[in-house]
Amino acid sequence: MLSKQPWLTVGRDILTQYEQCEMEGRDVAGWKEAVQAVIALPEEQLRRAEAALCELYDALEECPIREDFGYEEPSELDAILAACPAGKPALPAADNRELLYQKILAAWNGRVAGCLLGKPVEGWRTEQLYPVLQATGNWPLQRYIRRADFSEELVEKFGIPTQLTSWADQTGGAMPIDDDTNYTIFALKLLETYGRDFTPADVLTAWMQWIPIFATCTAERVAYRNGAIGLLPPETASFRNPYREWIGAQIRGDLFGYVNPGDPAAAAKMAFRDASISHIKNGIYGEMFIAAALAAAAVCDDLDTVIAAGLAYIPEKCRLRADLDEILALYASGADFDAACAHIHTRYDEHTAHGWCMTNPNTMIVLTALLWGKRDMSKTLCLAVQCAFDTDCNGATAGSILGMLNGSVPQEWMEPFSGNVISSIAGFEYVNTTDMAKRTLALVP
Repeated sequence: MLSKQPWLTVGRDILTQYEQCEMEGRDVAGWKEAVQAVIALPEEQLRRAEAALCELYDALEECPIREDFGYEEPSELDAILAACPAGKPALPAADNRELLYQKILAAWNGRVAGCLLGKPVEGWRTEQLYPVLQATGNWPLQRYIRRADFSEELVEKFGIPTQLTSWADQTGGAMPIDDDTNYTIFALKLLETYGRDFTPADVLTAWMQWIPIFATCTAERVAYRNGAIGLLPPETASFRNPYREWIGAQIRGDLFGYVNPGDPAAAAKMAFRDASISHIKNGIYGEMFIAAALAAAAVCDDLDTVIAAGLAYIPEKCRLRADLDEILALYASGADFDAACAHIHTRYDEHTAHGWCMTNPNTMIVLTALLWGKRDMSKTLCLAVQCAFDTDCNGATAGSILGMLNGSVPQEWMEPFSGNVISSIAGFEYVNTTDMAKRTLALVP
């Protein structure tokens, strides 16, 4: 039933709105009891109370920002760029098209491989993920997770879903449909259709023409819904959207880095135009960070430069920058991966939907995997997934960046899909990364 589809009504997501407003610095403490009373209601009663829930939702968003908040987090492009650091890393020109093609192809394949590694365990919390990996001899995580890893005893003990096409030995030779690959393919079609000067309105129109609404999630589904009732960007991002700083925009930014080698500014601006239809503040910054980092990785082989390029396009005084600085400080101190992962779990709660799916902890995981992975694709992919939270998103993004940086993906990570990807994008239902990379290169000026 349509009424039971998530992310279309306020319902229990009033709790997410409360947590989101609290993280944004709003003084919502006085509303906690009302929110707790609402989420205790039976499902049927919640559905009948939608109008009252909307009033509560709006009241939370009208709460003032606390005086001690301390962050400056604009959502308009000019203000974001003005709040970014003044210094930008120097980058060489992209003057070798053959090398660039190899890097772009590796970025596509790294993205798919990382997504496939994390997809079957998406939504698993550490108390489920770690014992399963240990019981199957895959701890620390070092390879794909396969259906054949599980005896019938383990299937019963852990409640393992046995028919997933995302188990590495059940793919049928192609990456199954996933939003993390959908949006990279979508962005390619967007640029081929609308050109490099596409607008946020173009993105929203293309979504509604090319992507079924139930192939979208959280902030994207809300933006889709808002567009369907006549709203335009950026209001589609802000109107009753409790997921406005979740990870959805960050997973959409890769292609904008692919097509702007050596030009992180152009990549970040494209990422903004895409992100602003569904996200605000740190939700936007995550996509800008990834796109800018990928644009740098396309023309250099120095991880520090890639990270610096990404950081150069997010505000200096935002929560995302503060969180990423914590990871950089841990790495500089000589802390190990386990300490970094534990720090992220201390800062954000994987057991709440908001903590699990927000941009910040997942970007922290991507950065952690890149740093402690030390340019090794296998290690980097596995660290990105092993840290839990949004496993397929983080594996995909880490794999994309390192693929672009290294210019290659080990064969063992290619075997389950052989470059083949199934998508929900109209006209791109079954594609191959070799063709996608060629078409991507054609979009580079």
